[in-house]
Amino acid sequence: MRSRRFDPDRRARIIDAALDVIAEVGVAGASHRKIAARADVPLGSMTYHFTDMNQVLRVSFEKFADGIATRYENWFREAANADEAREAVVGLIHADLLDSQRELVLTTELYTLAAREPEFRTLTCAWMARSRRALRRFFDEPTTHMLDALIEGLFIHAALDTTPPDRDRTVEAVRRITAG
Repeated sequence: MRSRRFDPDRRARIIDAALDVIAEVGVAGASHRKIAARADVPLGSMTYHFTDMNQVLRVSFEKFADGIATRYENWFREAANADEAREAVVGLIHADLLDSQRELVLTTELYTLAAREPEFRTLTCAWMARSRRALRRFFDEPTTHMLDALIEGLFIHAALDTTPPDRDRTVEAVRRITAG
C-alpha cells in the first residue's frame, strides 16, 4: 500500500472498491478490511470516510443505482415515439443490462439487501421511479409498470438461468405488453 498524504480521490476509490468486493464475495462477504485492501487505502480510512458498513453499502449502491438509471434513461432519450421506445426496451435488456455479469450480481445483491432492509428498499424504489419516468414518456401507467416488471424479471432470470433470454421472445413480450 502506497502512502498518500494528499488523496482527494480516496473516498471515491473506496466506493468503487466496495462495489468490486460485493461483486466478488457478496454483501455478506464484504468487510472494511477487504474493501480497504482493494482500494489500496489504510484501514482507518474506512471509518474516517464512513460511519459504518451500512453507510459504505448505501453510498456504494447509490452510486451503482444512479449509474444504471442514467444508462436506462439514455436508452429512451433518443426515442421519438412508442415504436422507438419498444425498440429501446429490447435494446436496453439485450445490449446493455444483460451484458455484464458484474452488474447482474450487484443488482441481485442490492435486491436481496433491499428485501431485508427498509433503508435499501427506498433506494431501489427511487431507482424504479426513475426507470418508470423514462418509460412514462411513451406508455400509460399500467403499461409502464408491466414493462418495468418485464425488464427486472428478465434481469433476474439472466442472473439465475443458464441460457440467456431469447431476443425474439423479448420483442414479442414487449409487443404484447404495449399493444393498445
